[in-house]
Order: sequence, then structure tokens, then C-alpha cells
Amino acid sequence: MSRPLIIVESPAKARTLARLLGDEYRVEASVGHVRDLPENASEVPAAIKDKPWGNMGVDVDNGFRPYYVIARDKASRIRDLRSAVKDAAIVLLATDPDREGESISWHLREVLQPKVPVRRIEFHEITEEAVRTAIDDARDIDLMLVDAQESRRIVDRLFGYMVSPVLWKKVQTGLSAGRVQSVAVRLIVEREEERGAFHTSAYWDLEARVRTSGASFTATLQRIGTSRLATGKDFDSATGQLKDTSARLLDAASARGLSEELLQRLPWSVTSVEERPATQRPYAPFTTSTLQQEANRKLGWSADRTMSAAQRLFQEGIISYHRTDSTSLSERSLREAADAIRGLYGDEFYGGPRQYRTKVKNAQEAHEAIRPTDFGQTPPRLAQRAGAEEQRLYDLIWKRAVASQMADAKLLRTTLEITAPDPDEPCVFTASGKAIQFAGFLRAYVEGSDDPAAEIGDQETVLPKVTVGDRVSPEGPLVLDSLEPVGHETSPPARYTDASLVKRLEEDGIGRPSTYASIISTIERRGYVWRQGKALVPTFTAYAVIRLLKEHFGALVELGFTGLIEESLDEISKGERNRDDFLATFYFGGGERQWPGLKPLVENQIQIDYPVIALGEHPEGGAAVVVRIGRFGPYVQVGEGASSINASIPDDVPPAEFTLEQAVALLEARTKGPSSLGTDGATGLPVYLMTGRFGPYVQLGETPEKGSKEKPRRASLTQADGEASITLDRALELLSLPRLVGHDEEHGEDVVANFGRFGPYVKRGTEFRSLASDAHVFDVSLDEAIELFKQEKTSRRRATAKVLHDLGAHPDSGAAVRVIEGRYGPYVSDGTTNASLPKDVTSEAVTLDTALELLRTREGAKPAGRGRKGGVARRTGAGSRTTRRKTSARKHSA
Repeated sequence: MSRPLIIVESPAKARTLARLLGDEYRVEASVGHVRDLPENASEVPAAIKDKPWGNMGVDVDNGFRPYYVIARDKASRIRDLRSAVKDAAIVLLATDPDREGESISWHLREVLQPKVPVRRIEFHEITEEAVRTAIDDARDIDLMLVDAQESRRIVDRLFGYMVSPVLWKKVQTGLSAGRVQSVAVRLIVEREEERGAFHTSAYWDLEARVRTSGASFTATLQRIGTSRLATGKDFDSATGQLKDTSARLLDAASARGLSEELLQRLPWSVTSVEERPATQRPYAPFTTSTLQQEANRKLGWSADRTMSAAQRLFQEGIISYHRTDSTSLSERSLREAADAIRGLYGDEFYGGPRQYRTKVKNAQEAHEAIRPTDFGQTPPRLAQRAGAEEQRLYDLIWKRAVASQMADAKLLRTTLEITAPDPDEPCVFTASGKAIQFAGFLRAYVEGSDDPAAEIGDQETVLPKVTVGDRVSPEGPLVLDSLEPVGHETSPPARYTDASLVKRLEEDGIGRPSTYASIISTIERRGYVWRQGKALVPTFTAYAVIRLLKEHFGALVELGFTGLIEESLDEISKGERNRDDFLATFYFGGGERQWPGLKPLVENQIQIDYPVIALGEHPEGGAAVVVRIGRFGPYVQVGEGASSINASIPDDVPPAEFTLEQAVALLEARTKGPSSLGTDGATGLPVYLMTGRFGPYVQLGETPEKGSKEKPRRASLTQADGEASITLDRALELLSLPRLVGHDEEHGEDVVANFGRFGPYVKRGTEFRSLASDAHVFDVSLDEAIELFKQEKTSRRRATAKVLHDLGAHPDSGAAVRVIEGRYGPYVSDGTTNASLPKDVTSEAVTLDTALELLRTREGAKPAGRGRKGGVARRTGAGSRTTRRKTSARKHSA
């Protein structure tokens, strides 16, 4: 008997549906898109190969007709689906509930050509109730949604295929331009340019540490007489000068002098205490972009990693559809959230039902926010259904959705002033605190911050009870423990992270939230950005590309351009705009806004110079020093033609931090030639220290002439090696790699040790295992290596962790206790528990006993945010950082 056939995109989604629906339906997966525009010349249909637009696969002369082809790797899948369709009573296309999913369904129908009825079903969560409801509400394919998605695909194809060749000719082969990706790169480059133009400014204030009988707090000098003290926001970032001349600027000397003077004014007194109740409302449940932002802030994940984990959760029926820009929840979800809140926290913590409206441009409100499919499935109960990464992401999603329906938090904000008296210039210190009177939604969730200097957790800062008139004196009731001058420096604007870039793209209506993960992944893969911790740092290649695009294709990389495209696509999806008219305007130009047109823009660029980045004039001779992009990456050049001198720029140099002085140093090093370390006694060949694109390295023998097939042996320096301290023996040790560790008799293969892209490793055949430290490359034994191969392979993230010190074995477990260099600073680990080092403890000072105490404390503590609690190094306003500068401050006690 024929059964209905359901077709979805992924095998995982198919397995979940088959489990829910049983034998009543047959479920098959298309495994993504079944056809697309040709990706290379071999895929271009013979009928259009000789057309001027043939390589693009879009007939720009006849209504922008696309020529779709079935990829070779999908041929067998198509045969299987066609076979399944023949046995089906009806075909139900259950691709994802968005434009791309609608387009995939249309392509499936066009390719499979079923003889039986074809219907489209969509559901925003994979539960039996939702799927059966979708089957009951089956509909026709929405051709307006298909038109919008196909228009997007055609626009992106035309943009990429017409602009990218210009970059190949003028910058570097293999580069790509994209309607959204190029604008994203522009944002990152312009932020780096702001950092390069930034002028750091210094300012000082005083911090008083005051103690009562039960607590202590810090008060900061705010006013001297009628003048407030200058802070970071008072400086012009372009000049470094004080913008507000009414603000009082203290330097180091005046701060120290004032500190000494104020100690003579004791006793001080409390002159103001202000308490203000405040309400903090919960955050909306996650959309695609806010989930990406929060996972980046709290988990340190890239947008791509977040979406991959969310995809798995959706396919397993654990969360609702994860590509959405809606913040609304269904009535059923609201009821389930209310039950979960009352059961877990009590009636007083329920503050719903709450509905939120998004402020995002072009939002599609018909979808739901990202939420659990079952609010009763708390994060601890998920362990049996999902992996570690999925559990961590689900923890965020569940808590955020539940918190969105909880009661407001009730806070009490306190501000007090302490005045050091003076007839002419009394000095006023202030301290602020916040007490949580009713936690409300904070019991479940606290949002992270884009600011790396801010606390991730929303911590209480409770001030002790004081009253106006209380004295600050050695006798009390308030005791001055210390008075210290503290120096600050303004900081340049922070580089974009995945979180802040996604936020900016969404605010400006650039692209769609569902595409942000692939955009960031693409610009990283193409070499436009690299990661420094969480920060996205542009390369010199990105600088050159954006300068060329802004100068010659400015309209294409304007921030508003992609927003207008998205608006037009939305109009097409709603039947308010004709698809052909939109594409004709985009390609040929015209329209209400007098768009110049992609074709005229490209054809009018007859003369485009190779982009260069000017650094200044060489101090000797005044010749221009510039950065150019070559076949093997960026290089610095002085002079022109045959007399020019070039030197490679290391890949890990941020453009904003590359100065004229550094460029001149590289050129001088290139002029002098390589540094000789000595002669290898075994071969009689010289050993040189050299610098290249990937940093310093050692070389055995002379550099061959161009065109020679002979290549000298080379080895990069490790992180522990310094250019100034490298010796001949160490160079020969590096050049001796790879090192033969021994022969594994059981497997019949040699085991070798070496350094690779992701750090030190041992290799047996095609198997790799990471080593704990660089030194192990030279001393790991065969038995130790074989034992490593018996262990499960660790993740790349964990494998690349740098071990600073081996402290010894844990007395209880026997596990190795180590000091490791982490993303947020050094920490100790026994392989199971990690504990950050206190700010005043250096990695060199850590002993095994110290590490064990830190691990025991961490095991018994609740998870905490990464932010710093209290202390002197704290935020002092937007765009500033604080550094403790030790002075001759005195301490006072009763």
C-alpha cells in the first residue's frame, strides 16, 4: 500500500520525523539543495557555454533566467528520491520554514516531477503535535517566497562573478567580493582604521578605600571644588586632547600631591546618601542574531559554531526553528513557561504572559522566537539526548526563554558622597552600590556584555549603611584604609567580535540573521580577517580590497545598499514588487532611487590602479614606504622598479598596529640579509636566522636562485624561542625535525614527532595526537607516544592549549596538574577542573600546593562570570581602561 512521502533536507531531521510518525509515513532526506547555479566551467550547460553570461549561469538578456544544474554528488540521491516518489500516495515537502526552505521545496518539485499531488508543510518545531498540525494545514508552494529567494541568489551571483575578477587582477587571485560579505569587511576595516587613528590620553584620579565595622567599599574622587574630574569620555579620540575644558585634568604629579594634601584634611564626612528604587525587566527570548551574540559573549563561540549546535538541537526536536528574527512566543509556549516558572521558582516569580516585539529592520514577525519545545525539559534533564556542546547552548536557550516570562527584578541603587573639606576647593568622593531586593528573572538568567572589561554577571555591589554626617577618620565610624592615585588611559574602540558584528549588521539591516554565520565564516576563510581571541582583526588584504571597492565601486559597499536590497526582496516575497523589474534595476540601473547599476559600474572601471597602503616617508631619503599585496601575502616596499626593496609582513600583525618604524626595521633587516648563526658540523652548510610571512625561522644552506627546484631545509621558531636568543644548537635541533620516536611493532608503522599548524604532535601513519608542550617533541618516548594513541583524540581547541608549567601529579587522582595559557589568561587544570589564577599571582609563582588549593576552591564554588569583581582595575566610562599604578600612597587604620 502506498504511503505519503515526506521529504526534508537533512538525514538527522528525517530520523527524528520517522521516530515521531512511525510507519504511517515514509521520510526521506534531500541532503540539502538538489540543484543550483553552475559553480565552475565544467558544470555550465553546453547550450550556454558560448554566451557572454554563460559562466554566471544567468541569462541577463532575457529576464534573468537562471540555468540550474544538478551537482554530480547529488545524482544518486535524486535517483533514490525519484524511486520513492513513484511509490508515494502524496508528496509532502517539509523543508525549513523560511525562504530558502521554500526554494528547496520548489526545486525538489521541479526536479522530481511527481505524478501524485505535491503539498508544502512547514513547522517551527519538530514535535508530533506540530508536525501533524502542519500536515493537516498542508498548502501549495508559495511562489512569491521562491521568487524572493531566487532573486537573492541571482543578485549574489551577479555581484560575485562580476566584481571578484577585478580583485583577482588588481589585488590577489582567489579573492571574492560579495553583496553582504564586502560590507561586513568594510565595517571591520573601518573599525581598525579608527583604532589606527586613535590617540591615547592619560588621566588620573584618587581612590579611597573606606572601612566600616562590617564591610568596606571604594570611593572615587569626582569633583574638586565646582569642577568635575576628567574621565575617558572627555577626550577627543582623533587628537587626544581634552574636549570639555571645564573638566579638571589631573596628571601623575598633581594626583600624588593632592593625595598627600587630602590626608592632612582628615576627618572627612559623609555629605549625601541617595537611595533610588529601580526596576530591571527581563530580556526577550532569543532570535537568531541575539543567540549568536550571547553564545559569543558567554561561551566564546563563533556564529558558525553556534548555528551548528542549534541546528542539531532543532533536528532532534529539542528547540524550535533557530533561523528567526521574531521574539514572540505561542500561546502554548506561554502556558508551558508559566508552569515551569511556578514549579521551579514559585508563583511570585511569574510575571507573564509577556510578548515582545523586535526592533530589527525588515523583521518577519510570523515566526516564533527560539525556545525549548518542552519547557519541562530543564537543562540537567537533557544529558541523555544531546552532546556537551548542545547542552551548553540549550542551557542558554531554556534560561532565556523562561526568564522572558518571569517577574521584574527590584533593585535599590545607592549613591553616597564623602567630602574632604576645604574653604576654596572641597574634594568630593562618590561610591555607588546596587542591592537586589527581589531577584525576579535574575534567578534564571543574566545577559552577557560586549565589553570585555565589563562583568558578565550582573553582580550586587552592596554599600554599608551610612548616614549624612558620619566622619571618616582614624577613630571611625568610617576608617580610611588607603588613598591611592590611580592612572587611566583611554582605549581605542574595541575590534568587532562575532557578537558585536552580528549586532551591527542586524541594526543596519545588512543581510539576514540566518546568513550571518556563513558571512563571518566566509570572510575568515577568504583571508580577510583572523582571530585574536574573540576579536576579528582585518588583514592587509582586506584593507586593499576595501580601498579599491570604496574608490571604484562605492555604491556597492555603502552600508545602506544591502538594506535596500533586503527591503526589495521583502516586497517581492509579499507580491508588492515584480521580480524581473527588481533584477533589471539592480543590473542595468535606474529605478526610483536612480541606482547606477552593476553592469555600468563594472564596465566603466577602465583604469584601476593597484591599491597600496601608504605608511609615510623613509627617514633616510624620503622615499614612500607602502604596503602592497602580493602573490604570497602583504609586503612592505620602499622605492620603485629595480631599485625597490621589499620585505614580507608577518601574518599576525594587525594593520592598525603596524607602524612606519616597524616597516623600516623589516626593510633594514632585508637589506642586511639573513643573520648567520654558524655552520652545521655535519653538512658544512651555514645556518641562518630569517624572517618571512609566517614569522622568524631558521634555514640550513643558502637560498636558491628563483626557479630552482631545490629547497633548503627550514624550521619555524616556537613560541618559546626568541630571535635575539636563538643559538646554533637550538637551530640545528629545530632543523632536525621531524624526529623519529621509534617503530610501533603492533601497527607496523614509524612514530614521528614534529610541530604543525596546531602545535606539537606525534604521528603514526595517518593518526595524529597532540603533545602537551613544545619540549615534548624532543623528549617524548615511544611508550608515551603509543599511550597517547590509545587515548581518545582531543578537540583542536583543547589540543592547542599551551602548557606553561608542569607542576606534578594530583595527590588524589594522579592526574597531571599544569599551568596553561588560556584565552582569558593563565589557569591551572588537572584535566577535569580549571581555575583561573588570581590577578596578583603570576604563572611562574604557582606551586603545586597553590594549584591544588585553587582547584579545591573552584570545585566548591558556583560558576561565575569572567568579569572582575571589585578591585581597582575597573571600568571608568565608555572608551577607557584603568591600570593600577603604584605610588607612594599611605595606608591608615585606627
